[in-house]
Amino acid sequence: MQSLGHIVVIGGGIAGASSAYYLAASGRFDRVSLLEAEAQLAHHTTGRSAALLIENYGAGPVRPLTTASLDFFHSPPADLVDHPVIEPRGIMTIATRTADYDLLDEQLADGAHIANPVVELPLDQAAEISPHIVFGPEHRVMWEHCAHSIDVAGVHQAYVRGLKRAGGEIHTSRRVDAARPSHHGWLVETTTGDLQADIVVNAAGAWGDVVAVAAGIAPVGLQPLKRTAFMVASPFAESASFPFVADVQHAWYLGPDGSQFLCSPADETPSEPCDARADEVDIARTIDNLNVHTRLGIRSVSSHWAGLRTFAPDRAMVIGPDPDQPNFIWCVGQGGTGIQTSPGAGRLVADLTTTGTPSAHFAETGLDASALAPGRLR
Repeated sequence: MQSLGHIVVIGGGIAGASSAYYLAASGRFDRVSLLEAEAQLAHHTTGRSAALLIENYGAGPVRPLTTASLDFFHSPPADLVDHPVIEPRGIMTIATRTADYDLLDEQLADGAHIANPVVELPLDQAAEISPHIVFGPEHRVMWEHCAHSIDVAGVHQAYVRGLKRAGGEIHTSRRVDAARPSHHGWLVETTTGDLQADIVVNAAGAWGDVVAVAAGIAPVGLQPLKRTAFMVASPFAESASFPFVADVQHAWYLGPDGSQFLCSPADETPSEPCDARADEVDIARTIDNLNVHTRLGIRSVSSHWAGLRTFAPDRAMVIGPDPDQPNFIWCVGQGGTGIQTSPGAGRLVADLTTTGTPSAHFAETGLDASALAPGRLR
C-alpha cells in the first residue's frame, strides 16, 4: 500500500488528538505530527469541558458521528485506557413555564427515534430522582436515562497514548504562523522552524478560520461562542449520584462533580478566538436562577472559568478536504458535541484523508458526509 507521506495536524485539543490518532493508526503515513501552540495539549476548550454522551443532542448531520462513537466509549481499546471513560448519568430537561411546552415537545419527538428513547417523567418520579430541584405544578420533565458523563481527560489521553504508540509525534509550544503550497504538499511555518508536509489537517478549534487564512484557504465562517462555568459546594451528601439537570430554554444547567456541582448559564456569547474568561455578571445571574429552581442555597463560588464552543453557520461540523485544496483537511466546528463525537470525527477524518470515503464503520449510522463537507459553506 502506497504511503501518503507526512501529515501535520494543527491543534492539540480533542479534534486534533483524535484525528492524529486515527491517522497514525491507519498505517498510511510515514510520519504524523501533531502541533499545539500552547505549552500543553487541550489548554483551551477541551480542557474546560464538562462533557456528556447524549444521543439526543446536536445538529442532524452531526448525530451519526455520536452513533459512530458509541463503541469507543462503551468498549475503549484496552491498551489505551486505565479505567472506564464514561459513567451513567441521567439527564433531566425541565420546562418551567407553559410557554416552553412546545420546545420540550420538539425535543421529546426528536428523542423518540434513538436507540434509547427519551421519555416524559411524572413530577413525583422527577422529585424522587432529583431532590435538589424545586418542581412546580406547571413543570414538565424530559428524562434521558441512558446518557453518560465523559472523562474528558481520560479520552484525550487515550488518543495521545494511541498516537504515540503508532509512532506519531507531538510538538507543544509550536504555533503555526503560515502554510504555503510547496511541490505537492505544504511548507508549514512554525515558531520553532518550518515543516514540509504532504497533507495538513486543520483542527484548530476557535482558530480554525485563522489557520485557514494563514494557509491561503478561504474561511468557512466559524463563530466562537463563550460558555461560562463555575463550581459550588453541594449541601447533599448523596449528590454524586444525582442526574444532570438543564432548563429547556438553556437558561441554566448543573451537574454533580464529586462533592460539588458544576453550574453554567449555558451562555453563547460571540467572541474572537482567545483565552476566554468568565463574566461575573453571568455567574451572579445564574446563581439567582439556581436559587429559585434548586435547593442548593448558593452563597459563594469555589472556582470559575470559561471556554469557547465554536460553530459553523449551520451548526454542523466541518470535516473533509477543502474543495480548492484537497490536501488541506478540515476538522472544526465541534460546537458543544466535540467530545462525544470525537471517536467518529477522528475516524472520519482518517477515512476521508486516506480513501476519500467513509469506511464501513459508518454504514449503519445514517452519516451523510456531504452535509459535513466544507464545500457546503462556500
